[in-house]
Amino acid sequence: MTIGKIWCRGLAIGALALAPVCALGQTAISPEAFLNAAVGKTLQFYEIRSGDLVGTEEFLSHNVSVWREHDRDCVYGQITTPNGQICFLYDNDADGIPVCWWPFLHQDRLMVRLATFSGGEIQEVRNISEDGLDCPTTPTS
Repeated sequence: MTIGKIWCRGLAIGALALAPVCALGQTAISPEAFLNAAVGKTLQFYEIRSGDLVGTEEFLSHNVSVWREHDRDCVYGQITTPNGQICFLYDNDADGIPVCWWPFLHQDRLMVRLATFSGGEIQEVRNISEDGLDCPTTPTS
């Protein structure tokens, strides 16, 4: 079973209206539906063009995540959901500007697109697990 089918089932539990359109080509996912399905899970993100692992994110709550790039330390992020986007402000962001994404399904694959008009980076979720990142000092919020 593909990630998209598993994701559609998870979204259908929290948002029944979305389930029928998962079979079509591309479907936007609200940040709330994305978070409802992702909280308590760990997702691996791959750059769509190169296929390289970008990093792994554990969704601790609707407001807090922990991100780990390949072979790097854990970084905690505050999650917000403005304007249909899911945004992350990580502890190591020196500029204080959050990184925002639009989540969507495309051809039964879970994707996120960088919410800027330059670059247009797209990442694919290729693995979802309930295994944590085992990072120290997990925030409580």
